[in-house]
Amino acid sequence: MKVFLVAAACLTLVYIAEAASEFTRFKSQYRKDYPSDSVERYRKKVYKQNEKFVREHNERYERGEVTYKMALNHLADMHPREFMATFLGFNRSLRATNKVPEGIPFRHNKDAVIQKEVDWRQKGAISPVKDQGHCGSCWAFSSTGALEAHTFLKKGRRVSLSEQNLIDCSLNYGNNGCEGGLMEQAFQYVRDNDGIDTEEAYPYEGEDSECRFKKNNVGATDAGFVTIPSGDEQALMEAVATQGPLSIAIDASNPSFQFYSEGVYYEPECSSAQLDHGVLLVGYGVEKDQKYWLVKNSWSEQWGENGYIKMARNKDNNCGIATQASFPIVEGGRQSSEESSESS
Repeated sequence: MKVFLVAAACLTLVYIAEAASEFTRFKSQYRKDYPSDSVERYRKKVYKQNEKFVREHNERYERGEVTYKMALNHLADMHPREFMATFLGFNRSLRATNKVPEGIPFRHNKDAVIQKEVDWRQKGAISPVKDQGHCGSCWAFSSTGALEAHTFLKKGRRVSLSEQNLIDCSLNYGNNGCEGGLMEQAFQYVRDNDGIDTEEAYPYEGEDSECRFKKNNVGATDAGFVTIPSGDEQALMEAVATQGPLSIAIDASNPSFQFYSEGVYYEPECSSAQLDHGVLLVGYGVEKDQKYWLVKNSWSEQWGENGYIKMARNKDNNCGIATQASFPIVEGGRQSSEESSESS
């Protein structure tokens, strides 16, 4: 009995030492620097809880019970409630308190040729993954991502647009900066404002500030936006295949989303109505017989599959993937390669 107790105690000490070592590596890898010992102890405790959550999920993945894996990432020292309050800035409640602009309804084309797989990254339409930081500005990143893509598709011009411009300047349209907003309101602001500045001219700060828009720094504009029928995944598929990337809102509140790593994300606890995160839909496909939507996030390339997630497709609008989707109307003919190179 004594031998057994000693062995058990040794295993416990080994586990504690390994956990401490993993946390040390985590701090080093993501350059974590805590302001006090008490804060570090708390972060270490949260890290261990998240490690257990991820490990148990991945055991289910190995047994074939779920279709996606998780991994500890740069968010691993954040409690799920803190994570939600910090990163999920899509605020659908604004629709109830503000007069949200109406978009043009998307019209189904029965003669449209729909490809089996679409990935707008392969066409050069998608800008690199960005990082919203500790600011609930996902709605701004979703908006600029769509504007960047449609500007490229219509004008042949690649441009990185300013999320900070939207954060600081679209308050009169009902958006609340780092406290949340709506993509449709961002598109409306850009239309009425005759443009949005480039990221180079108006760089991201990750906090609310005064509006510093300058007309001579405009990188793109729009003429309104088109809305996709709510909950209609077939219309969503046609729109992204024939028109280009879409701004969409999803429920990302489950801790499983925080640590998504690879595979096709299906979360039975997801809501199709309580949406809290704005992202960019860039395509769709099939992986291991699992149909998915290809989604670009704004939590850096350290999250997910280099900043992307594959979300379950045709699974009863899981996580509200098709509940609130839209894309900006960018007018104007495609520039020649010479004009495009001169303007860049």
